[in-house]
Amino acid sequence: MGIKDKFKEFIAPMDEDEVLELDPEEVQAISKYEAPKSKVVSNASFDTKMVLFEPRSFDEAQEIGRRLKDNKAAVINLHKLQRDYAQRTIDFLTGVVFALDGTIQKIGQNVILCAPKSIGVNGKINVDGEDEQ
Repeated sequence: MGIKDKFKEFIAPMDEDEVLELDPEEVQAISKYEAPKSKVVSNASFDTKMVLFEPRSFDEAQEIGRRLKDNKAAVINLHKLQRDYAQRTIDFLTGVVFALDGTIQKIGQNVILCAPKSIGVNGKINVDGEDEQ
């Protein structure tokens, strides 16, 4: 098919009853077509880190947030914080985790685990002696 025929086909497509005739060169070109090979690139990091924190002031919560943004999980022990600062820290980290589509979980008395979306967390720890049924 020449360019003139292709333009004609574009303007006025052929009817269903018409038979499409292909040149031998076109048939050969079609049969030689290979599907492109796709490359699979894994974004999973083999160097996954977990960072442990024991903050002594609310100011350290920003550093924990930065680590979460860097795709690192964090275990935070809040024992050294006063109750109201511990609550502020939990509230702040809950916002960070929500923004990152991650998870936050209580894993002990005054100990929480925060993980970004890229790090999966499975299971649940019963902290308060409650039995799930």
